[in-house]
Amino acid sequence: MEQAWIPMKDGVRLAATLYMPDGAKPGEKFPALLEYLPYRKDDGTAAGDYPKHAYFARRGYVSVRVDIRGFGASEGVPPEREYSEQEQIDGEQVIAWLAQQPWSNENVGMFGISWGGFTSLQMAMRHAPGLKAILAVDATAELFHDDVHYIDGIAHIDEFELNMDMAEGWVGAPNYSLDEKVLGPRFDSPPWSLLYLKHQHEGPFWRDRVRPLSEITTPSFLIGGLLDGYRDNVPDMLMKSKAPIKAIVGPWNHTFPNDAVPGPQVEWRDQAVRWFDYWLKGRDTGVRQDPRLVIYMQHWHPPDPNLQNVPGEWRREDVWPPQSARDTPFFLQGNHTLTGYAAVQATHQLKYVPTIGVEARFWWGELLSDPRPVDAFSLVYDSAPLENEVAILGRPHALLQASATAPLANWFARLSDVAPDGTVTQITGAGLNGAQRESTSEPRDLEPGKVYPLDIQMHLTSWVFPKGHRIRVAISNALWPMMLPTPYAMTTSLELGGRSGSRLVLPIVPVHGAAAPEFSPPQPSEERTDIKNEGFPWPGEWTAERDEARQKTTVHWKGKDGYEYPWGTENDFENLTYEGDDAHPETCSVRGEAESVFALKGRTLVWRGHLLVTTDQKNFYYKYTRELLKDGEMFKSKTWQETIPRDHQ
Repeated sequence: MEQAWIPMKDGVRLAATLYMPDGAKPGEKFPALLEYLPYRKDDGTAAGDYPKHAYFARRGYVSVRVDIRGFGASEGVPPEREYSEQEQIDGEQVIAWLAQQPWSNENVGMFGISWGGFTSLQMAMRHAPGLKAILAVDATAELFHDDVHYIDGIAHIDEFELNMDMAEGWVGAPNYSLDEKVLGPRFDSPPWSLLYLKHQHEGPFWRDRVRPLSEITTPSFLIGGLLDGYRDNVPDMLMKSKAPIKAIVGPWNHTFPNDAVPGPQVEWRDQAVRWFDYWLKGRDTGVRQDPRLVIYMQHWHPPDPNLQNVPGEWRREDVWPPQSARDTPFFLQGNHTLTGYAAVQATHQLKYVPTIGVEARFWWGELLSDPRPVDAFSLVYDSAPLENEVAILGRPHALLQASATAPLANWFARLSDVAPDGTVTQITGAGLNGAQRESTSEPRDLEPGKVYPLDIQMHLTSWVFPKGHRIRVAISNALWPMMLPTPYAMTTSLELGGRSGSRLVLPIVPVHGAAAPEFSPPQPSEERTDIKNEGFPWPGEWTAERDEARQKTTVHWKGKDGYEYPWGTENDFENLTYEGDDAHPETCSVRGEAESVFALKGRTLVWRGHLLVTTDQKNFYYKYTRELLKDGEMFKSKTWQETIPRDHQ
């Protein structure tokens, strides 16, 4: 492991750790693999970085971990937002620097999960010279629709805001300098969550950071999870990108496949080496003959937040959408059934209850408990018991004819499997901001009482419904606290009847597809012995409290993790409290507290962040305070407070 400074044209230096191959011969050249993100390579991600980068270094790569400017050991001020133009310009310069090093064969690859996957896609969009291939895990290019600030175009607040808003104010390990020249510009950087709340619909703020997927020509290896919020990027890339693509989608959450829970766990690093060996070393590893997509077909299982392995089988698909897929409509009937024939004219009404949805958790895809408490406040439609197994693969649609008595409403469609004993397992779903029914960039009020055609495209899934089970679709106007509620009391309606009436469309495929090549089981990982990480057991701990007399609901969430370093310890704590009021949907709140305690030699530093977002019918009220304590005494504090008009949210 070698530490290096990578100079930027404006004089700022980015900090890099280079994992160099042992025993290199004189004059031997290696490709570089870059992981580029802000999560503090010398402390925050150090334990997790080593097993990946050491693996690649031992297979003939200089594997490189770089902090973006203003984070960790890198110099400079944090950019004004995620995925800034500055971050991308710096990324291009990092790639150029790596390609020009004396050990380099001039070929650079990028890889990473989440933020590291986002930057890989964005560098491919910019056609960064020297970048020859990428591997993006759990990443997306849809910054407004898919990222964690506006899920499905609807306002969302979770622990990521707490983490990043506080992390902007940190300084790098192991010195954690409190020199004002280093600390001041970081600590005083405005919280990103404030900026995002000012951009409540699609537009240049979100769109200018990315190019169309059709412009990506860099060979792209994509890994996604059917329980991950960013999974739709995989089919989008398969359909739109002109690049050579290899994709794997398993039944995983936001994690690498070799340590995924739920499993089955598989090795991915060997697949990465085959990919990069072909594109960066010119070795014919056979990757061009690999299936374009290998995806896990999930079989039925009861709802279980602690499920260790999802039953199912791998299958290959060389074309997307699958050639065997048949879009099959199921019409919503007046007796709340689903059938293959058009319904008789009818209208179903639903009273808006803003605090329903707790059982659907914090983003689409997590392992859930039984969602029947949400179904109880939804319009629910069930098929007859299936006479044969039915398999789906793709993105189901809920095509609704809907109206509301208020100028703003959201609609949510959830697809579930109902077992003969009544047990319900949620499979997928999605939401639609009614104001964005025609355009995510130009939202418009609803005309109360007017019927609108709505297309709710659910998130990517696979599923085999067993014989005797029922297919269920449930429609609601809230899914809280995943999405912040709309501010008007109202009743919404679904119109049934005719071939264009409200219906569910499922991408039905044969139960068994073409067999996929077998994956290797997870290989043992090298671990650093000088750093220990207690881990972050997602989804943390959460409870819901309902005050029936006052019609108020409160959800508490908390999480923690800890690290041991040669220079001390770090312990992180986060909690969120969501409050909603069924009698007053205009009033809701999210309160978050984050604290990171660094016990160092001779001193203790504590960074804290306090977030409060409240609403009324017209505005969001935002307050954020960042604090730094040294040995128990307040060392630095700054508060941001603004009133932000609601813009169709």
